[in-house]
Amino acid sequence: MTPQRKAAAESCIRTLIADDEPLARRGIRHLLERESGIEIVGEATGGVEAADLIQRLRPDLVFLDVQMVGCDGFETLSRVGPGIAPVVVFVTAYDEYALRAFEVNAVDYLLKPYDDARFSSALSRARELVKRKRNDAVDSKLDRLIEHLEGEGRDRILLKSSGEIIFLKTCEIDWIEAEGDYVKFHTGGRTHLMRGTMASLEERLDPSRFIRIHRSTIVNSDRLRKLSPSFEGEYAVVLQDGTKLRLSRGYHDRIKALLGRVE
Repeated sequence: MTPQRKAAAESCIRTLIADDEPLARRGIRHLLERESGIEIVGEATGGVEAADLIQRLRPDLVFLDVQMVGCDGFETLSRVGPGIAPVVVFVTAYDEYALRAFEVNAVDYLLKPYDDARFSSALSRARELVKRKRNDAVDSKLDRLIEHLEGEGRDRILLKSSGEIIFLKTCEIDWIEAEGDYVKFHTGGRTHLMRGTMASLEERLDPSRFIRIHRSTIVNSDRLRKLSPSFEGEYAVVLQDGTKLRLSRGYHDRIKALLGRVE
């Protein structure tokens, strides 16, 4: 399989049809086969079989009849459990189950007989929810990877941006500032944002290299050029590139310990 075909297959919504009426299953299959990006992975003729197929095949989406032999659609989902529950569109001839269907987070409720437009609407909603769940899963995996890699040392910061992980070497950082719920890294004229606090970031950085000079500012000591007198006896920290940063009174001792006592 070519990389292009493999990517296309992985992007398809893997779909299971569960209904104890052959005619109903054929109708759903016919409508799904006209749609792009849908892979029908199986059919179930009863609730117990549906639960087993969901556990084994892990479909993204299930068109699930409410009333089936063996167990109904709600018991089917109970057997599966929340951990691997797919996106569900309930299908039934009885409207009294609608409220209960949405209580178990069904994305839609198709009341038989339904027309092509109503089916298409339900499928469209299901596509969006599958997409969101996949994005959430990717974000969760990236978060776990970041936590693992960050635990390996203080020589890099891992930033998540547009689904990618950026490896930022701490030696490349010039200075860091607080920006709302984020911290902003300044690196050679470029900036990177990461959600977090200055306090938590300071704990992760090497204290022999990074100095807090203000409640909102941390600098890389390798980038320091001089301290320049400011107003009312305070100093400004001047970096190698000419950037001037305020040195807060409460942080004088930290920088003096590195540079020596400043008269």
